[in-house]
Parts: sequence; structure tokens; C-alpha cells
Amino acid sequence: MTAISAIPGSLRATEAIETRRSIRKYHPDMPLHHLQEILRLATLAPSAWNAQPWRFVVVASPEVKTQLHAAAYQQNQVLEAPYTIVLYSDAEDTLHTAIETSHPHFGEEGQIRQVQTLQKALSRLSIEQRAQWGDTQANILLGVLMVAARGLGYDTVPMLGFDQSKVKTLLGLPEHVTITALLPIGRAAETGRPHHRHSLERLTRYV
Repeated sequence: MTAISAIPGSLRATEAIETRRSIRKYHPDMPLHHLQEILRLATLAPSAWNAQPWRFVVVASPEVKTQLHAAAYQQNQVLEAPYTIVLYSDAEDTLHTAIETSHPHFGEEGQIRQVQTLQKALSRLSIEQRAQWGDTQANILLGVLMVAARGLGYDTVPMLGFDQSKVKTLLGLPEHVTITALLPIGRAAETGRPHHRHSLERLTRYV
């Protein structure tokens, strides 16, 4: 995996956050190893029990892009970006492979207890409730993913407008998974609008 230092133009976290924009027009070029580094950084996001229920499908081929474009209500950023990341969560896979994410820091016995705790908690939920839990965890990663992309000089736009069933069918995903977002990614070919946000005072109470 290419180290972060090999990617020119890296920004500090504050710069990445402040300069992030939702971009819908892209230049076509993006080295694959840059994308892989962004995904690697995103997977450092926190999750409950370190369970990491998020998964990715990266859409790059023109044929699949065309079909994804149709499933995303003809939003052209899917066609323009060199890649579109389909971020989804799979709580059922997480439930059955918990030993893989149980931290070795706990030692063998501690890892087993960690697995038992996670399995007990998730087994109490229905498949639908577990899917909602997994989606909540994947949304944490989504924010980190967008900042990681911007930090390495790339731009994104989070998309929630798509047909879940059609995208699952197109990509061969199980019915029980939840697609959190589509995320076109690449070098911006437009400026994007400046931020327009509530003031911190409008949003915050101290008690």
C-alpha cells in the first residue's frame, strides 16, 4: 500500500474539513493506489466493539457506471467521477466473523469475551435492527472517508438518492445489507459552493 507521504498535496485535518465541498463534476484521472490509501485511512474510523461492519464496492467500469447511473436516478456525477464508492454495512457477516475484529490487545481470553459480548448484543436484535445498527456505524466511516479524500487532494459528494434494491441487484449484494451512500470520488472539475452553515451558537447548548 502506498504511504500517505507518497501522495502530493496532503492537507492538515483542519484544511481538509474547511475546504471540503460537494463536487459533481470531475476530471477522469485518479491513480488506483491513491483511492486505496483513502479507503485504508477511512477504515481507521471507530466502531462499536471494533466490529467494523462497513464494506465497499468500487465501481470503475463504464458498463457498471451506466447501470449505476440509472439506479441513482440519472445523477451524472456517477458517470463523471473516475470511481464511485458504494459504502454498505453487513451486520450479519459481522455477527458471524466477530473473532476477526476482536482486538489482540485483550489476550486470547479477552478476545473470546469480546466476541461473546458482541454476539449476545447483536443476537437480541432482528435482522432489520442489526442492519440499522450497521448503517449507523457505516455513517461514522462515511464522514472520515470524505475528510480523508479531501486531505489527499480529492473530492467527493455523498449520495443518498438511489434505489437500494436496484443497486443491490446490480452489485450482487445480499438483501440483508444496507447501502449507506454512494460516494463519487476524484479530482474536482468545478469549484463547488462555499459553506453556508448555522452558527455554532445556533446549534449548541451547554448544561
